[in-house]
Amino acid sequence: MAEALDKLLSLLDIKEIEKQVYLGHSEDLGFRNLFGGQVLGQALIAAGRTVEADRPPHSLHGYFIRPGNSEDPLYYEVDLIRSGRSFSTRRVVAKQNGLAIFSMSASFQAPESGLEHQIEMPSVPGPEGIASEQDRARQAAALIPEKSRAQWTRERPIEYREINPMNPFQPKVAEAKRQVWIKTAGALSDDPLLHRALLAYTSDFGLAGTALLPHGLSLMKNDVMMASLDHAMWFHSDFRFDDWLLYTTESSVSHGARGFNQGKIFTRDGRLVVSVTQEGLMRRSLKKPKD
Repeated sequence: MAEALDKLLSLLDIKEIEKQVYLGHSEDLGFRNLFGGQVLGQALIAAGRTVEADRPPHSLHGYFIRPGNSEDPLYYEVDLIRSGRSFSTRRVVAKQNGLAIFSMSASFQAPESGLEHQIEMPSVPGPEGIASEQDRARQAAALIPEKSRAQWTRERPIEYREINPMNPFQPKVAEAKRQVWIKTAGALSDDPLLHRALLAYTSDFGLAGTALLPHGLSLMKNDVMMASLDHAMWFHSDFRFDDWLLYTTESSVSHGARGFNQGKIFTRDGRLVVSVTQEGLMRRSLKKPKD
């Protein structure tokens, strides 16, 4: 797992090739298109490298404009919209083959104290004793199509331990809610930008799929196609992603071939540290579902 995490850290370590332009490369996760979480994470790193190190991101709002691919390089162009005494605003456009595939606005804030309140963390079992997504995939390896089996059973840079997971090969109609324990598969540095970029990367895994639960559909059954349309995050306070975080997601509505999803991320001691929203494209596949 350490090797997989090192590979992901290298992927996020994008290089500045000219002033405020950064070059990123991709990994092939076996999806048809470029994974949106990778673009989110790289774009946040690009924006963060134009801001003072003691001013971490507190929010981002991104739109996926075109599907990217994992073969061609990505170029992240950063606009310095404003740098104030308390807040810095950046706009990032990710391009591939000369075309914009993603745009994002991000805001960064200097540390500041103020009034505090939050909702309570759900009462759920801890991550100990819960099988990881990787372990479940390996146990069901014979059911996974051979062409994508290696991708699903590979070593993961992020650990996922879902509470009451759905069987993706025999999906049933269920409440549109998920609860997953997540953390990196190894220790990280103290850089808050890195922790937030890694969590941005991870937040895109499974979020859109929450909207499939009330319909008894699954990507593994090949009866639906999905793509992220937009993604927003608010980082409420500091956290470490090399310790367990609880990621709760729910979908309140789907309409017009779009599913709307919301997420909350808590530390083990109950602090709400991140909120997430996303709308994703949901279309019934024209292909014959797999038996």
